[in-house]
Order: sequence, then structure tokens, then C-alpha cells
Amino acid sequence: MVNAYAAFEQGGVLQPFEYDPGPLGRQQVDIQVEYCGICHSDLSMIKNEWGMTQYPFVPGHEIVGIVAEIGSEVTTLRVGQRVGLGWYSSSCMHCEWCMGGDHHLCLSAEGTIVGRPGGFADQVRADQSWIVPIPESIDSAVAGPLFCAGITVFQPIIQCGVQPTDRVAVIGIGGLGHLALQFLNAWGCEVTALSTQPDKEAEARRLGAHHFVNTRDPAALQAIANSCDYIISTVNVSLEWSIYLNALRPKGRLHLVGVAPDLSLPVFPLLAGQRSISGSPVGSPATITKMLNFVARHGLAPQTEVFPLAQVNEALEKLRSQHPPYRLALKC
Repeated sequence: MVNAYAAFEQGGVLQPFEYDPGPLGRQQVDIQVEYCGICHSDLSMIKNEWGMTQYPFVPGHEIVGIVAEIGSEVTTLRVGQRVGLGWYSSSCMHCEWCMGGDHHLCLSAEGTIVGRPGGFADQVRADQSWIVPIPESIDSAVAGPLFCAGITVFQPIIQCGVQPTDRVAVIGIGGLGHLALQFLNAWGCEVTALSTQPDKEAEARRLGAHHFVNTRDPAALQAIANSCDYIISTVNVSLEWSIYLNALRPKGRLHLVGVAPDLSLPVFPLLAGQRSISGSPVGSPATITKMLNFVARHGLAPQTEVFPLAQVNEALEKLRSQHPPYRLALKC
């Protein structure tokens, strides 16, 4: 039996929950969970904001643990290996997206917390293809957020072909943005932090920003016009997007990873400057592996506060009401 914490109704507090995972599939793996990050997506699923939550609902998709058991056809992992699991737990492995290396775009991909129990538990199960070994130098206590927040901001670097010579700006210095600053600085880019909170300047520079712009200052925004090759937005609020479009150089790109409620832009600056707009979710297992190796090589890490699993509701409340600056995780 698996011991977990679950919400039994929409928006409910999490309570102890026990379930039988059933027989292990031939290509499935059981992970003994050590740590699990807490994400805003977990809050959204608890409240059924996306209309796809099934109760009892066990959150948790930033999972770090040890392989406890493997199916008879598992060839890529071994019992005792330290691994991680993110937003997806399986994909079909034969569609054009899986075969092309974009497993995260598979139309039948299974979410780790969608229609199945997630990682706020002592054990979680997934297909071998989505379980990724973790390099030794990465601390288990902070590795979990890399499997959601980390890959969310690393995927665009790969997808969009960001170059070390590029001048890149990051909108929002929070759970996603603080990782984007670290990644882009280590990638070799000239990095600008864009934030509504001027008191974050020193922290942003410590994380890797070469420049800081208070976006509440119209003059400061005007000063960066036509200066960025690439802008990544990590925020989930509406902005005056035309200002950021104006900050792009010709052929520049505005890329969204934060779920902003809307996007309204003038078309002419797109056409005249041959600029573009794009977005992305997480990434494939191969890109996750590349990110972990990159993080290990450069000694990067999410700034993470850890709670014991028994204090899961306190941790969720902190995420919900206090807006912690970066990431939270549970020790399971």
C-alpha cells in the first residue's frame, strides 16, 4: 500500500490517504519518494481550476527518490538508483512527437497528477521513459523543482536556439525567473532582470543578472528599447506587452512560459522588425537530462525551503497566501 496525502474535495485540505497501486507494469517503475517539490500547478489541480482533477487527488510532480522496483521489461534503470520525475509520467512512444524527441508534446501523454496519484506520498509509479537519473553533485533536497520549474525555463533555451552572445531579459524574478537568471548567465548570455520590485535588484544580480530594470519606471523601460534578442516571461499576469515587444531588436523573440491570462499585441512591430512570439510547456526526457547535466556542471540550484510531508497543508498555505520568493519542497 502507498501512504499519501490527498484532497478529497475541490479546494479541500490534504489528508492522509492510502491506496493500492496494483500490479507493476512491465515497463513501469516504483520510486520511493524522498523529496517532492510544491508547484502552483498543484494548487490549481487541488482547486480543479483546469477542470480535470479527480478526487481523491494526490498532488506532486517534482519528485526525487530511489528506484524501489522495476518491471520485467525495464532496461534503462536499476533498483537503488536516484532518479527524478516531473509533470509527465508516460507518453505513447510511437507518435510523430515521441519519435521526433518531443515526448512532452505527445497528445496522449499522461500527467503525473492527472487521473492518477502523484508524489505527495512515500511512493509513486511511472513509465521508465520519463524517469531521469540525477547527477551525483545535485542535492536531493533541491532537485525536485528542476523537474518542473527548471525544465520550464531551460526548454526555451534549447527550443529557441538561444546563443551565448544573445542579450536576454527575464520578466519576473520568482520561482521560475530566479532559475532563468542562473541558467542564462551560465549559458553565457548578457542577462537583464525585469521586475516590478526594485528591492529585488541585489538578489537578481547575485543570481546572474547583469542589469536590472524596474518595470514600474517608464523611463527605465524606454531605455531598453531595441536592446534584447530574446525576452522570456515567467509571470502569470497581464502586462502591457507592446512595451516588451518594443524592447526587442529586429528578429527578436518574446517567449512565454508563465500562464498570462491574455496576450494583446500590435501587429505592425512584429512585421516591421520580423519579431516573433512563442511559448512552451516543460520538455522531453532528453532535454531534462541535458538540463540536469548543465546544472551539475555549473553548480546551479533552485532556492528551496523544505517542509516535512506531515506539514503539507502549512506549506501549501505559505505558497497560496504568502507568495514565497522561490520554491518549496516536501521531505517525504
